[in-house]
Amino acid sequence: MSDEFDSRIDGLPPEETGGTGLPAPEQEQPEIPEAEPAAHHPQDTDAFLQELFDGIPRSSAAAEEPAFAEPGTMFSHAAVQEEPEQHMGIFMKLLLWLLVLAVIGFTGFCIWWDVRKGASGGGFYPAGDVINVKIVQQGKPQEDSPLRDSTGRFTVEGIAETVMPSIVEIYTYSSGRMSGSGSGIILTQDGLIATNAHVISGGDSFSVRLYGDGQQRYTGTVIGHDTKTDLAVLKIPASGLTPAVLGKSDEVKLGEAVCALGNPAGLNSSITTGIISGIKRKVRADSTNFEMECFQTDAAISPGNSGGALVNMFGQVIGITSSKYSSRSVFDSGAYEGLGFAITINEALPILKELMEQGYVSGRVRIGIRFLENTVAWQQTETALPQELNGTGILIAAIDEDSDLMNTELKVDDWILTMNGKAVSDYDSINAAIEGAKAGDTVHCRCGRVREDGTLQTFEIDFRLLEDHSGDY
Repeated sequence: MSDEFDSRIDGLPPEETGGTGLPAPEQEQPEIPEAEPAAHHPQDTDAFLQELFDGIPRSSAAAEEPAFAEPGTMFSHAAVQEEPEQHMGIFMKLLLWLLVLAVIGFTGFCIWWDVRKGASGGGFYPAGDVINVKIVQQGKPQEDSPLRDSTGRFTVEGIAETVMPSIVEIYTYSSGRMSGSGSGIILTQDGLIATNAHVISGGDSFSVRLYGDGQQRYTGTVIGHDTKTDLAVLKIPASGLTPAVLGKSDEVKLGEAVCALGNPAGLNSSITTGIISGIKRKVRADSTNFEMECFQTDAAISPGNSGGALVNMFGQVIGITSSKYSSRSVFDSGAYEGLGFAITINEALPILKELMEQGYVSGRVRIGIRFLENTVAWQQTETALPQELNGTGILIAAIDEDSDLMNTELKVDDWILTMNGKAVSDYDSINAAIEGAKAGDTVHCRCGRVREDGTLQTFEIDFRLLEDHSGDY
């Protein structure tokens, strides 16, 4: 259409164009009373919601068939701008009502929940009502926490899980009856086990139970033992075992955290914790009175722990626990609480290697006698003793048949007063007198014999030392 026509139409008021943008016919129109703007009534709600979903604004009469303009006609902008504002106001009111209803519903739910929660805690149910209480227990999460900390050290739980499979329980039998029990440390995959000599002392058969094996036991065979240091090695017919990791005792620090693993009092697979309370302690074994270098610890060590492991927090064995190395060995007044000892692994390992390789410790010598220390002899001898024997000398109780002393005039109930010029009165003084001597070396002794009149007759002898393969000296 032409520009003149467009401008003429745009200049006409709406009432003259009939709301279509085109000139109204020139015939007379009946007068229509001016009506108020149509109000939205409740019955129009469905139509209004349909408008919201359709996304197309409509008038209140939108339910009727829409009227389309003839081709070439244009919609009046003024006629369609009033309806969106009207519907948006209604939409906001509806949204406000929905929010109010949601708040009221949520508040009611909270009140109901609080009442119910209070009732489950007791006090809201009438007396006599049956309450079905459900208590839920959960196991540990499948994702276990790390067994090591940021420094690489194990937690105590990590020590138990990692090291305990290397600890065994040992049962000692004599004439078919159990005479004792203790612990052991697996050294090799094929069944070599370290323990204390006193654990197997006096036994003629042995059985070993592995960690986690229930009642299954293996027959143990003694490979070698050394009573002097209280160490021994057993062998069981098994393979694929978990050997312990051995540490270095010279790296241990005072105050370092440690764990003791063993079977105290028959309570298998026990673990106790503590610290290194002392290092390089020279402690004598109760059974032999021989001095060994030990760690002192406050980790509980009881009978049954003997032969078990003292480990650092890296899971390395740094000592072999022994109840025979006890505070009773240190203090004459008796045992003290919180004092436990373990033979350092650096001192024990060379002995264990020799026991594994050859069944005995090289360089061990023996005299071939049984004797009473001076103080014990004075207590047990019924006849009066010469004062020359007060504090000096050991009383001979027995002489082994293979001892070279059988070739001398020394007899049972005689006394040895000195060895190589050094006075002897107990186990330690004898070791000091023959220190450094080897098998076959000659020892010179001054001896004594009590006459019937109570006087002391002295004499001197020489004998050769024997090599000890028995481990009993």
